[in-house]
Amino acid sequence: MSTDDTIKDAIDALIRARPGYWTRTACGVTRSLTPIPALLDRNAYSTETSRTRILLIGGLSGENADVDMALRALELFAGGGDALSLRIALSAVPCANPDGLRLNAGPGNGAGGNPSGVYPPEGKFYYDPEDPEKRYLWRWVCFQAPELVLELKVGASITWECNQAAQFLAPGIAGKSISGGQGLLAALGSGHPDGLGTIPGLRLTATEEQLPRELSRLFGILRQIEVLTESDARKALGTRRKRSKVEIAKVLASVYGHTFEPIVYTQGVPISGRLRLHQLEPAGENPAPDITNLLESFTSGGLPKDLAPSALASLVWADELSDVSSDPRYNSLIIDAANRFESRGQGSAPKPTDPDFRTEDMFMSGAILGRAFKLTGNNKYIDMLANFLVDGKIQQSHGLYWHCRSAAYYWGRGNGFAAMGLAESLTFIPENHEKRPAIVAMYERLMQALSRLQHPSGLLPQVLDFPGSYLEFTATCMMGYAMTRGLRMGFLSGEFKETVDLAWQAVSERIDDVGNVVDACASTGVQNNVREYLDRPAIFGFDDRSGGMALWFAVEMERLARGI
Repeated sequence: MSTDDTIKDAIDALIRARPGYWTRTACGVTRSLTPIPALLDRNAYSTETSRTRILLIGGLSGENADVDMALRALELFAGGGDALSLRIALSAVPCANPDGLRLNAGPGNGAGGNPSGVYPPEGKFYYDPEDPEKRYLWRWVCFQAPELVLELKVGASITWECNQAAQFLAPGIAGKSISGGQGLLAALGSGHPDGLGTIPGLRLTATEEQLPRELSRLFGILRQIEVLTESDARKALGTRRKRSKVEIAKVLASVYGHTFEPIVYTQGVPISGRLRLHQLEPAGENPAPDITNLLESFTSGGLPKDLAPSALASLVWADELSDVSSDPRYNSLIIDAANRFESRGQGSAPKPTDPDFRTEDMFMSGAILGRAFKLTGNNKYIDMLANFLVDGKIQQSHGLYWHCRSAAYYWGRGNGFAAMGLAESLTFIPENHEKRPAIVAMYERLMQALSRLQHPSGLLPQVLDFPGSYLEFTATCMMGYAMTRGLRMGFLSGEFKETVDLAWQAVSERIDDVGNVVDACASTGVQNNVREYLDRPAIFGFDDRSGGMALWFAVEMERLARGI
């Protein structure tokens, strides 16, 4: 009988049986905070492998027998040696409904949901109080985009079923069209799942004794004839990925950075991104006149009183617009914003930042105080910034940051704010500043920690230290930007280039041709527990915060590639 511990032990044994091929991971989190275990082949997200990617799924039903069959199939594959493993990249979710298994609630999950029910799931990513498993599994499968999904179930007689995209396999296995047209495999096989394309899917129902022969039949077909080309979903990802960084930046600039309501950094960053893109591509249409018109009422009215740091940081475009327009009013706005920061004394966060030293303020203060120092040369700005970064003491020994002193949680975007804050600050802090070495060390420790935690897809998790936490777009852009800035300006070693390239691969795959993004964490304040961070909505579509960060990342990557 399978349990959480026996599944873990089985997965660990499989990894030992095929060293260098498989890693243990998780593809989601249940309502009981149980990670959904997964086994990931080293080429699951590779853009270059010639191996056929197959994703095996078991235990949607929550039944022990189905989980045991999935584990048995993995053992059979591992025992097949190089004849299989050199040709096939097999990943697996052997127990897709661990709460149903543990509570003996199958096909339910003990929370009122049914992971084997209707697909695709709609909304509530990933915070559905009844059925989170479906949401995690759906997105994980779609953006892994294998050539084939294989579901295993125990039954009294052999039945092969094919979804619409896998009908070409039916003759070789005597397969019939899949029953239950609203399930996972059926939904993957038609239309454009998650805006991508179809993924072929097979379901094998058999006894455990029949399993070896039937798997051998399938693997024999896959070995002998070239039947599996890339799935339509993977082709769609490849098309997105093949766009140049400038092409993607132009898509983002056409959608984001065209409003300054409300006054907040999420509007300011993409406005800056439009100006940076034109600096790279001056032959294109100059956005400065449009941006000047957009901001004229704000500029002429001066900086409103009592703005939060997130609103002050909205001025990241001001020095760039001043450079291209020769209008000194924009630089004056930055200096005015910087003058809103006031020291509360040694060891305290300056006004108006949160006294609890939130990571958001690392970016907000770095963006404004650093620029004010660049414009004026006045050390009071850079000293206040350096003191704030060093005095926070929310970075832990492993390199990651708490969200703030009272929230000891490793939120992905919280660490993205820390990364960007350090990178922006180091852009302006002079080489001879007494606290620069300490800040460089903080930055390097964080970059090392984030690189270690990067998912094989290239993304960062929503909660960095919680297995199965959803893969989040914005934090990945922020890490990528911060690392790329360090590489470009020479305060980060070249060993991190592989990390930023993988991050860009993931980001580029998750931006469509009209600027929509995938799984961007919604606006988030300090939360009370891990559950609340896991339950922050994941935006699929338009998101100015993520669009702006992705635009900065794209331009910074292109600057690095051009050596400028």
